Amino acid sequence: MTAPTEAGQAPDLLYSEAEEDLRAAVRSLLADRADAPSVIARTESDTPYDPQLWKALATDIGAAGLLVPEELGGQGATHREAAVVIEELGRSVAPAPYLTSSVVATETLLALGAQDGPAGGLLAELAAGRKVAVLAVPFSAASAGPPTVTGSLDATLGPIADAAAADVLLVPTGDGLHAVPVDAPGAAVEPLVPLDLTRPLATVTLTGAAGTRLADAAASAHAVDRGLLAGAGLLASEQLGLAEWCLAETVRHTRERHQFNRPVGSFQSLKHRMAQLWLEIVSARAAARNAADALATGSPDTPLAVAVAQAYCSKVAVHAAEECVQLHGGIGMTWEHPAHLYLKRAKADATAYGTAGRHRETVAALMELPAP
Repeated sequence: MTAPTEAGQAPDLLYSEAEEDLRAAVRSLLADRADAPSVIARTESDTPYDPQLWKALATDIGAAGLLVPEELGGQGATHREAAVVIEELGRSVAPAPYLTSSVVATETLLALGAQDGPAGGLLAELAAGRKVAVLAVPFSAASAGPPTVTGSLDATLGPIADAAAADVLLVPTGDGLHAVPVDAPGAAVEPLVPLDLTRPLATVTLTGAAGTRLADAAASAHAVDRGLLAGAGLLASEQLGLAEWCLAETVRHTRERHQFNRPVGSFQSLKHRMAQLWLEIVSARAAARNAADALATGSPDTPLAVAVAQAYCSKVAVHAAEECVQLHGGIGMTWEHPAHLYLKRAKADATAYGTAGRHRETVAALMELPAP
């Protein structure tokens, strides 16, 4: 584990050799099991998730346990390594519950600080890839807020990202955090039709559902906030990977597409648009890496680093996806080309774990500046 950053110490924004090795393994797996035709085909089916892909990623590579301590069966790594995995998942927009389960739900359980008992047992299951857990708060939530579920677990919640892939729901209530199996009596998951077909949403209905209480109300609120903070911070890495793919694919296409016997990429106006996008992505990479490093090192500036990353990376991802669609011309508008998947993911991510405007307000409050 990386030692906490001392006050005034500059963050490490570079990728280590181990992180690059992890990237290579994840990219190879996704190229084999989650290429563009495969992802498009799955989004058109009733089964967007690929169980074999999840097993290979979570168990064989061991990515599901990166944030979990070794004594609980995890890898004992940091958010920096998890960010690399999420960056590659963003690059392929593969339907996989990694951000929601292996980051948000896992970080929520870790924040409880209880390694013995039900929370520790569930963490071990998540680290081994045997179970998927999802925090039952709306995907747009930026903080815990007042609990909307009674102690008797009666409520309708949503939209919840990746609930359809979950084995366990982590439900914050007025009296604490509860772990509710999705197949428990009184629990029902109803799929919704989302904008982003690569990250399915669902409504969760609890009717006196049976669950295991993991923590009291105070500990629950702190843990949920910690989980959502980690989710927002590493979502920036997903947006970075998405934007990088969009730029690379656009450059490749404009080199190969010819008009007037010249590659369209040689036209000055298109060069300027792609150069501007490259500059934005370089800055997005710095912001995303800073957020991941702050989370990994326990920096006191973590809330600020996460807010800055989300306020900036959301805009860059949407811009990159829009440019990808437009600069591909007619083919970029077709269902067969994956550009639309990236645009929809970028648009959906822009409202996940707090909008860019919400994060700008956070930056203003933390820096004691007038709100935008």
